[in-house]
Amino acid sequence: MTPSALLSRRLPALAALAALAALAVLPLPTPAVAAGHGEGDLRRFMHGIGAVPAAATGTMNVFFSSSGLPPRGPDRNGSWPHDVYVAQWHADSGVLDAPRLFIRKPEAQEPVSVARNRAGQVMVSFEDGWNAPENVTQRFGIYDTALRPIRPYPQQVESGGHSGHVAAVGERFVVFYSDGWVDGGGVDNLGSGNGVYAKVYDGHGHRLRDLDIAHARREWWPLIAGGDTRALLAWQQLVPGRTDANLKIAVLDPASGHVIGERVLREQLQYYTYSVAWLPSVERFLLVGTAQGHGFAELIDNDGKVRASIPCMPASVREAAIAVSGRTAYTPAADGRLLQLQAGPDTLTLAGSLMDTNGQPANWRPIGSIGLVRTSGALDWLSLTEKGLEQLRFDPAKAQPAHAVDQCR
Repeated sequence: MTPSALLSRRLPALAALAALAALAVLPLPTPAVAAGHGEGDLRRFMHGIGAVPAAATGTMNVFFSSSGLPPRGPDRNGSWPHDVYVAQWHADSGVLDAPRLFIRKPEAQEPVSVARNRAGQVMVSFEDGWNAPENVTQRFGIYDTALRPIRPYPQQVESGGHSGHVAAVGERFVVFYSDGWVDGGGVDNLGSGNGVYAKVYDGHGHRLRDLDIAHARREWWPLIAGGDTRALLAWQQLVPGRTDANLKIAVLDPASGHVIGERVLREQLQYYTYSVAWLPSVERFLLVGTAQGHGFAELIDNDGKVRASIPCMPASVREAAIAVSGRTAYTPAADGRLLQLQAGPDTLTLAGSLMDTNGQPANWRPIGSIGLVRTSGALDWLSLTEKGLEQLRFDPAKAQPAHAVDQCR
């Protein structure tokens, strides 16, 4: 739940976000209402996107939450009506098939998060406004690789839970979520979550562990990346009297339930503007974020130790994912580029940046985007917007080297 999500289920959207221009649009209809300056919180149209390998080789199932297709925004009562959709993407052609409804209930099911474990089982999780005595409930469903039900939605993680994200570690799933809400402070004085928690499940949806990571503290927006044996947890901590946050991390071993290395990694974080990923080729986690107007990146090992850093780079984008291709990672920059990072076990560098294949900067929306690697090595970036799901394409062969100004030198 981002700062106004709890309120947005009852009230019209509150926080103004910048207008964003057209991207390369997939052939989806155009909505009657397009967000712009003064149009309010773009999450009311779409919010949350993720992808996992599908049953057929070279295909991915892309899940996203949207208030219809095309997205319509809030209903007449101001409530968000998001449902969960899925569409299949093909790595050879870059074609994204027509989306279909996957989960539909009254009220909102958003932001969706998805993971696939080593056995091929898929967990889909989101905060849910339907049939929720405490306004929202974090729920999940388990499916096989072909998306046939194993333990289907609606399964409950936590009544009153929200903002959850899921990752797979081996054959286990971890749902990292927040619980409760405290009014006041934070973005636009809208308040904060009241703690972050983790639950570990097996591939059939049976709960194995229930962990308090930061119990009843003003800490929230929990993100997670799953590695081979451990998961990196990242979340934000409210700092009284300030309009920025502390960024905290910890490492979880789902098999034992041990949590190690909890600490403040970065101060003066721009709220919600951080992302995490696992880099299998170097067996490291990557975290990118924005603080004091500049981006940063940290390479973190399985014990939570920082092995390499980029202390200053172009600012990153809220709710934008990290795409991984071998030792190279990509993530959107607020100035419209796609950043290219190179990693080794103990090295991390800003290698360069890319414009899309039209040579234009992207106007990234702050409501969710993911990158998928084509068979050719090109990148397709799928971005949620007020108009629908949009697709940009990038050619890593055309990356421009990082300049001194990109690294604040």
